[in-house]
Amino acid sequence: MKVGRLDGWKVGMILVAGASAIGAGPSTPSDLPTFQPSAVLLTIGRLHYDGGGDWYAGPSALPNLLAAIRQRTALPVAERERVVTLTGPELWDVPYLYVTGHGNVRFSDDEVRILRRWLEQGGFLHGDDDYGMDKSFRREIARVFPDHPLVEVPLSHPIYHVVYDLPQGTPKIEEHDGLPAQGFGIFLGNRLVVYYDYQADLNDGWEDPDVNHLPPNLREAALRMGVNLFTYAVSTTR
Repeated sequence: MKVGRLDGWKVGMILVAGASAIGAGPSTPSDLPTFQPSAVLLTIGRLHYDGGGDWYAGPSALPNLLAAIRQRTALPVAERERVVTLTGPELWDVPYLYVTGHGNVRFSDDEVRILRRWLEQGGFLHGDDDYGMDKSFRREIARVFPDHPLVEVPLSHPIYHVVYDLPQGTPKIEEHDGLPAQGFGIFLGNRLVVYYDYQADLNDGWEDPDVNHLPPNLREAALRMGVNLFTYAVSTTR
């Protein structure tokens, strides 16, 4: 059974800059701990899914998030994400799978089985509702894990504290319906394998400043949450 590089990313890789000052601003280069280089750079997989939704939404978002991870931690990350499908071999080369969009998400039966196996073997899925994919994402993830429903992630969970201290949970970046931002997840044992930010729209906060014209404090809040998400994901990869 193919597991690719998922099997090689261990907790020892996660040497986080500024760990002694959680919640502080980005550390200077001299604060970064020593890191033994990996043979390949870590990156985010942007999921190209079927169903008609715009899986490609926010093209500047993931490069900006990867730049923040590179600047604020000692993780060896690439400059760009990789576009992956659930049936392609490239899925097994990424530890963090990102799905976003404004429309319908649809997985085939084969894709449902593959995604479950990938998550069980160490992968991490981040669903980021860019306003419009909520119903279809919840429907499809229930097909992947009919035995593990989405639950609200407690505010004490490490995903809100691993690099930056975010005691209120996922930040609300766009108003949309005026509902509070929430973070839902699926756990396999103690490991959070799916994280779904609802009514937050982190994607908009990661994009270039001139795209959504958000104030700097919201962009910073979104980036901090993204850094936490990626760091947690690769620290729990088996």
